Amino acid sequence: MSKTTRATQALAKAGVPFTVHAYDYDPLAEKVGLQAAAALGETPDRVLKTLMAEVDGRAVCVIVPSNCEVSMKKLAAAFGGKSASMMKPADAERLTGYHVGGISPFGQRKTVPTAIETQALAHASVYINGGQRGLQVRLSPMDARDALKAIAAEVVV
Repeated sequence: MSKTTRATQALAKAGVPFTVHAYDYDPLAEKVGLQAAAALGETPDRVLKTLMAEVDGRAVCVIVPSNCEVSMKKLAAAFGGKSASMMKPADAERLTGYHVGGISPFGQRKTVPTAIETQALAHASVYINGGQRGLQVRLSPMDARDALKAIAAEVVV
């Protein structure tokens, strides 16, 4: 497994301090984020999942703790929209250039508006997908927010 991905390159280029953590990815896991947290020995609220969605037909990225579910109503409101829905996996892969289970908010093929769940910002460090299955980057959630020019919003149920 390569520890250099478009995500790690984007973080390095932005001058964001981070560490890389590989784990045994389970393609059969029901919830990939929870499996990553268990494999890393971390609490699920510190291992964030990256989801691709659409708000009023526009692509957006949302980053939330792996033990949380996104509220479509709150997500739409966060981006000033009326409705939101999860993006189809094939569309997410085409847009980001990453495979589902390895989608990172960093270094995506096309930059889209991004939101990070407010409660994730309370931690000193969090884990976010590093651009491939079985690879996480550990960094400050504030640095992640700033690097992505993301909005902080309450988007979980």
